[in-house]
Amino acid sequence: MGISRPRWRPGEPPAGWRLRGRRGTSLAALACVAVVGLVSACGGGGGDARSTPTATGPAAVTRTVPRVAGPVASFSPLTGGKGVFVAAGVPENVGAGGYVEQEFAAAGTATSYQPDGPLTGDGRWSFVSDGSAPYRTRALVRRPADPKRFSGTVILEWLNVSGGVDADPEWTTLHEEIMRAGDIWVGVSAQSIGVSGGPVAVVAPGGEGTAGKGLKTIDPARYGSLEHPGDGFAFDIFTQVARAVGAGAGTGGEKPKRLVAAGESQSAFAMVTYYNGVQPLTHEFDGFLIHSRGKAGLPLAAPGEHADLAGSLGGVPAILRTDQDAPVMNIQTESDITGILDAFPARQPDSDRFRDWEVAGTAHADAHLLGPNAGAMDCGLPVNDGPMHVVAKAALRALLRWVSTGTAPVVAPRFEVDTTGTPQIRRDADGIALGGIRTPPVEVPIAVLSGAPGPNSSVICLLLGSTRALSASRLTQLYPNKADYQRRYDAATTAAIKAGFVLPEDRAAMTAYAEPSAIQN
Repeated sequence: MGISRPRWRPGEPPAGWRLRGRRGTSLAALACVAVVGLVSACGGGGGDARSTPTATGPAAVTRTVPRVAGPVASFSPLTGGKGVFVAAGVPENVGAGGYVEQEFAAAGTATSYQPDGPLTGDGRWSFVSDGSAPYRTRALVRRPADPKRFSGTVILEWLNVSGGVDADPEWTTLHEEIMRAGDIWVGVSAQSIGVSGGPVAVVAPGGEGTAGKGLKTIDPARYGSLEHPGDGFAFDIFTQVARAVGAGAGTGGEKPKRLVAAGESQSAFAMVTYYNGVQPLTHEFDGFLIHSRGKAGLPLAAPGEHADLAGSLGGVPAILRTDQDAPVMNIQTESDITGILDAFPARQPDSDRFRDWEVAGTAHADAHLLGPNAGAMDCGLPVNDGPMHVVAKAALRALLRWVSTGTAPVVAPRFEVDTTGTPQIRRDADGIALGGIRTPPVEVPIAVLSGAPGPNSSVICLLLGSTRALSASRLTQLYPNKADYQRRYDAATTAAIKAGFVLPEDRAAMTAYAEPSAIQN
């Protein structure tokens, strides 16, 4: 049936696009892959105000929310050494999409924060400045080669470090939509593990030789000048890089109209902390894409220390505060809600500033995200091969429309959760989740796509979910013949597009998940 392999699908990077980087550097960990870029120089600074719409319905009421002026990172090109360092999962040639890739050192003096009062469950946290320290980190920019193609939107991704290296899961997930829209993407080495090395939260095949070492050790000739004062300063480093980009640094001379912050997994935890405690101080971002958060935020760290990810997993649940202007699109998989991340206690209602899209048949990391490493995972069943990335692209477009026009995204159904004991997602007789956004492979299944892991429950496997083929006899019960299966699948695809959970441009990518050959009659 072919369901155990990571597949190329129309509208996605073709198999001929190799992974760049030295052999042995590919890594899949906690939904992350690492990437660096080429070189160019740009700089800038200064504050201004951006127009942010506030809406409770289809009509937007626009008001101006000034961002707070403050220190701005200076940009200078990173060159030399072994060249571009890419761990996994990124097409070799962004130029095929009409893009260029540039790598900068971003430097300045950052401030750390400490809470002024308890970190309450309503997310209305108060942070105050603490210490200060110099930093020199890495910012990776991917932008349209033709400045006229620039949409005005910059997406800044807080790079994920759970695998012991910087990783760009949001780029891997969203790059098709980013490039066809003409957005600029900036990956920020916000945390110290990515720069200087440190503990590895999740070990996966392909990380040997790089995991936990940091850029400075991986390529000292290129990155040896980088310095990170610790994760307590990460939030202000992220802000300062955003200020620089907002003023035109790294954008090819174009000044952005919108800055959107994005992060997945550990970086989503960081987005929770940023939104609740830092955004009220800076008003730096016009919107937030939070992907696969847990129940708590990323803790503030002492100078020189790493953020305590384990502490986040056991932290006090907190929603995203409801008194801010910047809208939030929160997208969640099955294993985020009731799995190891346990986000269920932090579930919150949709509002005029918040949307939650929960996607059935998905896992925290999956075959699309892992790429070539998916087949190397020994979890007892093939890892989840669901189309989370297809829905995520629709979520990004919906968020950017919200930011630009005030038109809020559609409200999505939530998972059905049994709370009689430890919360568990309810499932049908086949094991398919009930509720949530239902893509065609879930509505018209030939396999059970699930956030539940296979029987080999290592830490990494707990995040990867599973793909379990339905038996031939069960498929015969469901579908009288191939034509019936294909007709129902195509109808489900049309319905998902009409509902707004799949983009029209991604019809071919979604259709490619269909497997009529699995039907014997």
